[in-house]
Amino acid sequence: MIIREATVEDVPQMGAFLGRIAEMGRRVSPWDEDFVLRHYVNAADKIQCALADDNGAVLGFQSLKLATEGNIYGVTPGWGVIGTHVNPKSARRGVGRALFVATLKAAKQSGLEKIDASISAENPEGLAYYEAMGFRTYRTPDDLICKSFEVS
Repeated sequence: MIIREATVEDVPQMGAFLGRIAEMGRRVSPWDEDFVLRHYVNAADKIQCALADDNGAVLGFQSLKLATEGNIYGVTPGWGVIGTHVNPKSARRGVGRALFVATLKAAKQSGLEKIDASISAENPEGLAYYEAMGFRTYRTPDDLICKSFEVS
């Protein structure tokens, strides 16, 4: 497994496994290729979109964006906003941990002080992952549990 920046060529695989996650009832956001391209790979507020690659197979990806004024996440401007997506076929193989190493490096290089992870209260796997990475709950709006990570 190598960790690298996601590219336009990765978008079909990224969208396909996001679609599988949606079919499993674990994703409500869009997952079509246009959304993946606009929201992750070419996002205007993107700091990085790290991708785990196993000989051309996308195992997962992690998006890190800069929270700007009036962002849709309600996150303090200047913080990072993280999103982690692991292919169900690749679960429990250390993909998320490897992605976070690359994301944390990008966060430090960008001068971020904190990173927000907003997770559905109905996503125990996601909540456990972020807790294991060192994120701690700081607010609970609606059906979300928002965790923050102190970048040092």
